[in-house]
Amino acid sequence: MRQLAIGNIALGADCPLALIAGPCVIESEAHTMYIARSVSEIAARCGVSLIFKASFDKANRTSIHSYRGPGLDAGLEVLAHVKSEFGLPILTDIHEAKQASRVAAVADVLQIPAYLSRQTDLILAAAATERAVNIKKGQFLAPGDMRHVVEKVESAGNNRIIITERGTCFGYHNLVVDMRSFPILKEFGCPIVFDGTHSLQLPGGGNGVTAGQAQFIEPLAAAAVAAGIDGIFLEIHDKPSIAKSDGQNALALDRLEPLLCRLLDINEAIQQPSAGTREN
Repeated sequence: MRQLAIGNIALGADCPLALIAGPCVIESEAHTMYIARSVSEIAARCGVSLIFKASFDKANRTSIHSYRGPGLDAGLEVLAHVKSEFGLPILTDIHEAKQASRVAAVADVLQIPAYLSRQTDLILAAAATERAVNIKKGQFLAPGDMRHVVEKVESAGNNRIIITERGTCFGYHNLVVDMRSFPILKEFGCPIVFDGTHSLQLPGGGNGVTAGQAQFIEPLAAAAVAAGIDGIFLEIHDKPSIAKSDGQNALALDRLEPLLCRLLDINEAIQQPSAGTREN
């Protein structure tokens, strides 16, 4: 597996577990800065490398009445402020090919949303920026199908690729995480991340909004780390009940530090060499 440098951190082969975290969407500059400061301090205490994430536009909301974000220009200003204030690498998603070069001027990682993971022009535009490209596996794709998406990025001369598992459709209004996905995805040689919050969405299951099951974030994240992922992706909010997007599957800010401590313990345990045959 290749090792990927993103800002001042490394992700992938033989690297410590990394954290990608932040609010689902930019709600305001003040709120985004508060979450960035809080998550940065927690990550520093835990000794975890952090990539900050937030969306400037949630173009895939269930309802036309749902909050989408501040838009490209205002959103990039906020993300640039986070980057300069805290020195954090930035990840954000793009939805149209024409956004790629603008976003790449601020973001260290361009994210391809899961529902756009087969959009060739969008993927090629992201790859052409030479930024790292985080591809969320579509809920409708088998793990092995991601080889075609990886080839699209590599065809543009960019091998700075991250693959993020975020669950698979399981009937209506439900997702399931198949832990077999992680070793399959690792075969493509890219760092593998688990999205521990979007994987617990109940898409469209909330009468015009996406519902979620945040109570299962911790066990699924623990299982994914035990399965050998390289990074954990978490949407964080200080008050999930009033979040403007994905609050029902967001991790509460005060749960982040204890979760990271648990995940780091698991990650350390699986890195230990085998103790050999036990004596009875």
